[in-house]
Amino acid sequence: MKSLFFLTITTSAKFIGAGLATIGVVGAGAGIGIVFAGLLLSVSRNPMKEERLFQLTLLGFALCEAMGLLAIMMAFLILYS
Repeated sequence: MKSLFFLTITTSAKFIGAGLATIGVVGAGAGIGIVFAGLLLSVSRNPMKEERLFQLTLLGFALCEAMGLLAIMMAFLILYS
C-alpha cells in the first residue's frame, strides 16, 4: 500500500515535469516566427523565387510545428502515465 506522502510527491512531480516539457512549445513558436520572417525578407529581395521560397517555408513550418507537437505529446505522456 502506497502512503499518502508518496502519492502526493509523485503527483506533484508529474505536474512539474509536464509543465517543464511544454517549454518546447515556446521554441516551436519562435522557430515558426523566424521561418516566416525569413520568407518575407527573401521574397522582398528576390520576388522571382517566391513560389520555391514558399515551398521551403512550408517545409520549415511543418518541421517546427512537429517539434511543438512532440513537446506537447511528451507532456501528456508524463502527466497521464
